Amino acid sequence: MASIIEMDEIYSAPVIDVKNLHKSYGKNQVLNGVSVSLKPGQIIGLLGPNGCGKTSLIKILTGLINDYEGEVKVGGYKPGVESKSMVAYLPEKTYLADWMRPIDAINYFDDFFADFDKEKALKMMKHFNLPMKQKAKTMSKGMQEKLQLLLVMSRKAKLYILDEPLGGVDPAARSFILDTIMNNYSKNSTVLLSTHLIHDVERIFDHVLMIGKGQVLFDEDTANIRAEGKSVEEVFKEVFHFAWEVN
Repeated sequence: MASIIEMDEIYSAPVIDVKNLHKSYGKNQVLNGVSVSLKPGQIIGLLGPNGCGKTSLIKILTGLINDYEGEVKVGGYKPGVESKSMVAYLPEKTYLADWMRPIDAINYFDDFFADFDKEKALKMMKHFNLPMKQKAKTMSKGMQEKLQLLLVMSRKAKLYILDEPLGGVDPAARSFILDTIMNNYSKNSTVLLSTHLIHDVERIFDHVLMIGKGQVLFDEDTANIRAEGKSVEEVFKEVFHFAWEVN
């Protein structure tokens, strides 16, 4: 049995550990020496204007991009088979086949992922008021995003990576979805959430990571931000006063 010290080391070890990460597309360098270490048990906001490198960083963490320079560890592993088993990923664009109904998608995830909780997914489907047998191609973008969110959050993952999960959802549904995220991840897990809707989402963040021009410009706990009497949105505006240069 592991000692208390050993267990503390396990839970305090970074879930994401990135050192001197560089990524280019031809002559266009999108990540330039990014280094960040993120501990588990947090909801982390990944913030930055369009073209800042957020999507490239996410794709590297999820193992979708492999041609980069630098060191990247997810759950202690280089992105690959071992890390992918720990990560539940919600991409910005839909991955549902047109013919899929919610029940089909739930059964597919149940067959594919050992950590998938089918009972939880079915309960969340009812909470979201999603029709069990409506095909994805006839759903609104908001309904598709809700379905993808419940599929991801029904996994017992070590790391949840959510790329713009509220983009197609009306304001009235955002609070409900944020509560769903907060109430359906393990407290020893980490949520990395990329979003432009800072004002609507910042209440759930424990930590924020701001990237601009391919570099980490701000990396801080939200408790420290609020202790200074500021909001995350205010800090974002201060950090990205040059955002027009990035877009």
